Amino acid sequence: MAETKMMKVKLVRSMNGRLKSHKACVRGLGLRRMHQVVEVEDTPSTRGMLNKVSYMVQLVEDA
Repeated sequence: MAETKMMKVKLVRSMNGRLKSHKACVRGLGLRRMHQVVEVEDTPSTRGMLNKVSYMVQLVEDA
């Protein structure tokens, strides 16, 4: 089977005072702390979450 594409995402802005749905997206991506980098699958659903909270996260690497 083909290897799934992965991407690295970093939380660059705080979740304090954000909308509940935006906090849920960040948590859904697996981010808990500022400057934490996580590797997530590159799927339409994760891309949608990234677009929703694009002002809070940064795409570090698109493998």
